[in-house]
Amino acid sequence: MTKMIAGQALVKVLEAWGVDHLYGIPGGSINHTVEGLYLEKDKVQYIQVRHEEVGALAAAADAKYTGKVGVAFGSAGPGATHLFNGLYDAKMDHVPMLALVGQVPTATMNTNYFQEMDETPMFSDVAVYNRTATTAEQLPYMVNQAIREAYRQKGPAVVIIPEDLSATEIDYEPVKTPNTVSDTFTQTIDPKAVTATLELLKAAKHPLIYAGRGLLGARDELVKFSEQFNIPVINTVPATGVIPTDHPNAIGTFGRLGSKSGFEALQHTDLILFLGSEFPFAQFWPKNIKIIQVNDNSFDIGKMVPVDYAVISDAKSYLQAMIATGETLPETDWIKANRVNKQNWNKWLSQLADDDSHGLAPEAVTKKVAAMVGPKDTYGVDTGNVSEWSVRGLPMDKQQRFVLSGLFATMGYGLPAGMAGALSVPEGQAWSFSGDGGFAMVAPDIITEARYELPVINVVFSNRRFGFIYREQVDTKQHLYGVDLTDADWAKVAEGLGGIGFTVTNNAEVEKVFDQIKDLQAKGNKKPIVVNAVIKDDDPIGTAFMPLDAKLYGQETVDAYAKENHIDVKAQPALGELLRAKGDNL
Repeated sequence: MTKMIAGQALVKVLEAWGVDHLYGIPGGSINHTVEGLYLEKDKVQYIQVRHEEVGALAAAADAKYTGKVGVAFGSAGPGATHLFNGLYDAKMDHVPMLALVGQVPTATMNTNYFQEMDETPMFSDVAVYNRTATTAEQLPYMVNQAIREAYRQKGPAVVIIPEDLSATEIDYEPVKTPNTVSDTFTQTIDPKAVTATLELLKAAKHPLIYAGRGLLGARDELVKFSEQFNIPVINTVPATGVIPTDHPNAIGTFGRLGSKSGFEALQHTDLILFLGSEFPFAQFWPKNIKIIQVNDNSFDIGKMVPVDYAVISDAKSYLQAMIATGETLPETDWIKANRVNKQNWNKWLSQLADDDSHGLAPEAVTKKVAAMVGPKDTYGVDTGNVSEWSVRGLPMDKQQRFVLSGLFATMGYGLPAGMAGALSVPEGQAWSFSGDGGFAMVAPDIITEARYELPVINVVFSNRRFGFIYREQVDTKQHLYGVDLTDADWAKVAEGLGGIGFTVTNNAEVEKVFDQIKDLQAKGNKKPIVVNAVIKDDDPIGTAFMPLDAKLYGQETVDAYAKENHIDVKAQPALGELLRAKGDNL
């Protein structure tokens, strides 16, 4: 045993779990935990953020990038409450996270002391583990158990630390139980489930895979299964990258952030193989189709949409079992038409990027980024219209990693996630993508990127409004109120905060500036970069409903929609037309 303050002992537990960095701001109620970080500073890097929310969001993003627990801390009272955004993001996207929360000394608890709050009930809804320490000796044990629960239940754990306990000297002995969590979990699949779902797939004329985050880490299995059975793949937005974006069978996603090819495939499918997801918008799928759901959480089966056949299994193991049958399905006109439809959509996006006659298109920025990203780059993506442009335009064809605030969908996520990418995946270039609304919420933490020499490339799409909400107010025929933004020069802001700033307003400037950035990074730049991309204020095309098939919606509706969205229906015919041209009239 070794004598040390409990604040240092709990940091040693973090080390044993492979935690190499964490985020937070010091405070009187957590100072001896910070002292522990000082004593272990050669093994765990403390990242001093400028707002606890940024640290918590970055910790959640760490977990999404790597699967390893992300860690953040805050002092009692305001420091604790500032952590909530990151904790709820981790809860709703099911990733392991640990929050160390300060508390006033035990002698002053329950006395209405300065910054004292009853913190345990505060975290009762969000945390999978939520305990307040009552002795110094139990702190290392509690942190160890909290991390175990974060991994086991795939969510955020909270340990509340009265300041006098972390300051107390204890006898510390490392925990002997191996701190390992398997990331190669497999299970035996009921042969009946394999046989039954195989028969359903064979009977379907237009089968479709809908892949969720449960298949992240199972790209090879998903690709093999899709190719062996010749089934097109849609992915949920948080699962972007679960299949390479350039794979012929990858047809995008569904909903407002999606693609024409994704929307139309859903209109013509007769069976969905729903894998590893609790996709909340499944309730908007067509009602007259069969659904096979595969999920390792029985509570998620049928939670969002009624299903015809349920398989309680992790999706990777299920795909492995299906592949092992050696069965195949033929390459049909269905999958061929879906491939063509996605190719046509990609061409159209490229045409949007090339036209800056009415202002800079955001697609021009993502197109240039796509041409220069490396195989291990990370993308931290904010909430709003920027999510649409990023999902549609950023390549995930190598080992790139893509994170966003999926189900919680909090604004201000891009910059913290970019920071996390630089720290958790240092072998790749870290990028963040934000709208000007979301970036304004967290911009001061460019200082943090500068302080720790994190050369994140932060792209800010500036259109002077909350674009996503603006569109909702238009669609619901409300008055446009509260959605306009006062402009700011984000390039100058970056320079004032210790970074490098650029502004682009047209395609020529995009080419020039991003080539300059590429040169800077090649020369070993250590400063964060902000690109203020001043874009035209057109809304990105909504893909939740795309009436382009005259047989389904009428020619008048098609013509009006195509005119409003500048779509050449001859160059981009509806999937139904492509199918009917092959004699498929379903």
